[in-house]
Amino acid sequence: MGFTLNGIQHELARATVSARLTEAAPEVILKHAVRVNAIWFPVMQAFETATGIPRADFKSRAARRHLATLGYEIRGEISPPASEPADVSATSPSPVVDESWHTEANVQSAIVAWLAGRGWRILSVANTATRERGIDVVAARGDETVGIEVKGYPSRGYADPARATESKRTSPSTQAGHWYGQALLAAMKLRGKQPGVHSVVALPDFLRYRTLYAETKSSLDAAGISIWWVDSQQAVTADGCNPEL
Repeated sequence: MGFTLNGIQHELARATVSARLTEAAPEVILKHAVRVNAIWFPVMQAFETATGIPRADFKSRAARRHLATLGYEIRGEISPPASEPADVSATSPSPVVDESWHTEANVQSAIVAWLAGRGWRILSVANTATRERGIDVVAARGDETVGIEVKGYPSRGYADPARATESKRTSPSTQAGHWYGQALLAAMKLRGKQPGVHSVVALPDFLRYRTLYAETKSSLDAAGISIWWVDSQQAVTADGCNPEL
């Protein structure tokens, strides 16, 4: 897999990740974790060890995205009890709800990991942080190809630290309606340009989106567009005209 980080092109293979973490002792998991060789590692440690890139030079979100693209299982915020040391031999940590689970980047990471776990080959993953143009996720399995438009759920505040104390004028529910419409338009354009590609919209599982989907389901089914839901534990469920992908 090739990727660009800070303007530099890198190559990373699953076998490389596995080999370089074979003798590594997992650090304490404070937030995001990745499972390599049946052992859970902090995402930052795993990516740094596998690539040789100092963790000060990359963000957790980028590490999660690239490791998920290679097919590794990612978990959200994981915090061991303060009174007990982390059990580094555990192979199944208990995830805690991450308040940022419904961001576009995290929904995208969950979708990529889910697809990889079901035998799909990830062809491309757009950088949502830089609003890279194009289909957010493209994957193939056998003769099938799927193109996925990903949306998160709006927050009440601004992501910009300079405006952290401000509240958005537009309510999350209203903004979610706009985002839903944008996602459907992108999915319809994909159907028109590439009718042989399965068109999917991936959304965090919120009642607002569920309501909008119920109101548009018959039209989406007729258009051949499916909806995939991502919950707070990064589990994915498929809905719509072709849920068995």
